[in-house]
Amino acid sequence: MKQIELSIKNAFGVIDRQAVDSLTPAGESSLKKLTDGTGLGNDFLGWVELPTHTSASLLDDINATAATLRNTCEAVVVIGIGGSYLGAKAVIEAMSDSFAAYRKDVKPQVLFAGQNIGEDYLYELSDYLKDKKFGIIVISKSGTTTEPAIAFRLLKEQLEAQLGKEEASKRIVAITDASRGALRSLATQEGYKTFVIDDNVGGRFSVLTPVGLLPIAVAGYDIHALISGAADFEKVTLTGANDMSRIYAQTRNALYRAGKKTEILVNYNPKLHFFGEWWKQLYGESEGKDHKGIFPAAVDNSTDLHSMGQWIQEGERSIFETVLSVVEQRHEVRIGSDEANLDGLNYLAGKRVDEVNKMAELGTILAHVDGGVPNIHITIPQLNEYYLGQLIYFFEAACGISGYILDVNPFNQPGVEAYKRNMFALLEKPGYEAETEAIKKRI
Repeated sequence: MKQIELSIKNAFGVIDRQAVDSLTPAGESSLKKLTDGTGLGNDFLGWVELPTHTSASLLDDINATAATLRNTCEAVVVIGIGGSYLGAKAVIEAMSDSFAAYRKDVKPQVLFAGQNIGEDYLYELSDYLKDKKFGIIVISKSGTTTEPAIAFRLLKEQLEAQLGKEEASKRIVAITDASRGALRSLATQEGYKTFVIDDNVGGRFSVLTPVGLLPIAVAGYDIHALISGAADFEKVTLTGANDMSRIYAQTRNALYRAGKKTEILVNYNPKLHFFGEWWKQLYGESEGKDHKGIFPAAVDNSTDLHSMGQWIQEGERSIFETVLSVVEQRHEVRIGSDEANLDGLNYLAGKRVDEVNKMAELGTILAHVDGGVPNIHITIPQLNEYYLGQLIYFFEAACGISGYILDVNPFNQPGVEAYKRNMFALLEKPGYEAETEAIKKRI
């Protein structure tokens, strides 16, 4: 079986090979911290050997639950925020027909809520579902995170009004803590089907747990293949047989030390847009601490070549790019010939659209490298569940290694709590009286 591949040759110029190799001791030490659990945040390393430890019985249970939802629902709403939805969204978007939302034969539709507090969004979702058979997958360790808790309260009430509490409970699946929290208590009380979020797996590393696997299975995709790809990459990464994750981590840190403070994840396939969103959370939340960290951004090319492309080509030289390149497409479309040739495209007659796209990719890489933007290149044989599993594990492992090289705890997120404290104080949540009084003096 093929594997995803990494090339760093176009990173050289701003840095040299020695700059990357000089970080090998730190990279190897960081990988060892992941394998032996001696680094910061070692109570959140459950993801490291998760793929190889995922049982076939768990996957079968997830698939059976997904089949029940698929057979009874026209739409399934996945309620979660951050890592509780981005991984599933990334895989589903990568695998889906680009126009599935407009095809009446695609059932069920997988929809998302709880990832924002948009009133219009929730109203329009509720309105869309009012004449639909729908189900809910609610994802939260605590059950009290504001955004998903609001969405769940509203949609649960709507589902119960449509079906009654007993029937509604059969269409609600809770993915939550094993024994504690508001959602666990409610699930036990109402008899919801449940799956567990292990305490040692943080949200942004949870796509290969039921958090991501159940929505992906509901959408009709092969979670056995997804886990298989991740497991194969786990084995070669942790044994050192494949050093892609470590080399990527070392290269991006070498570039960071050379003044390249922003990394742009670039795709040339629109199906990978939400993979970029997942990657941004993974690296932003893991590394942005202690006033350190590479800022993660993402663009969709060739679309963004006509907007962000100008800045990338000639703006401040504080950036580098990591390009995702998909080798094989699922479909073939060739460009025809036109006798009048008013659009001047006859020189492309007979060529596949993907060949034009690949030349846009190569031409852009050359232009950006010439313009002082280092490039890292990741090749994906094709977009399927197996290679997406590899890609997910590659980036997760590299993230842990990179965070340790940077000397931060890659597995906590203390800064996320700051906005919550202010929001709760402003909303006068019980228990925040002192904060409410203090914040009133500032506004």
